[in-house]
Amino acid sequence: MWSPRADGNHSPERAQLSRNTSKYKFAKNMIDQSALNALFLEARTYSYFKDLPVPDALLRRLYDLGKMAPTSVNCSPMRVVFVRTALGKEKLRPALSDGNLKKTLAAPVCAIIAYDTQFHERIPSLYPAMPAAREWFAGEHNNAAREAGAFRNGTLQGGYFILAARALGLDCGPMSGFDNAKVDAAFFADGQFKSNFLCNLGYGDASKLHPRGPRLSFEEACVLA
Repeated sequence: MWSPRADGNHSPERAQLSRNTSKYKFAKNMIDQSALNALFLEARTYSYFKDLPVPDALLRRLYDLGKMAPTSVNCSPMRVVFVRTALGKEKLRPALSDGNLKKTLAAPVCAIIAYDTQFHERIPSLYPAMPAAREWFAGEHNNAAREAGAFRNGTLQGGYFILAARALGLDCGPMSGFDNAKVDAAFFADGQFKSNFLCNLGYGDASKLHPRGPRLSFEEACVLA
């Protein structure tokens, strides 16, 4: 059973959303308030984690959950390296910025969220309803479309990855602040995969959170057309 975190995260926005979503219980498959809290309203970005291990079996479950969310023609370009050993972290160390070094080396796991630049080769098996969709991205004349598709859908999958981690009780610390070229040279030497962002994983230390930052209102960010 999910229970609230004791981190003082009780914003007016959360209270308002709780009231608003309660009006729509008729909606098909709408998740309950505790799930909304765990995924969005009480979830935070963590820099510090408790000294607790994250089992490899849970990392497998995390990937298997996140992979079920949609991508264009089911192209699924995201690739992940779960860095969780001392050797792996030393390999990652030279690529980290000063601000991200200590917290990343201390985190139980750092996931390198990358994308496959040759993702289109798997489309015939991943999208059997239209195997010819591979040709939308194949060949030098489609380089721009292939790069855009890989980055866009890989980033989309990275967002699903964070939500899947939260759904399984993990906390996340997604970040940039690293040298992509150094990560790619260390972990993807053949050049087919490219790093996108990093995401530390574990069980967050809520005592070290700063107050939650504000978000843009609907009126500031959205237009009804």
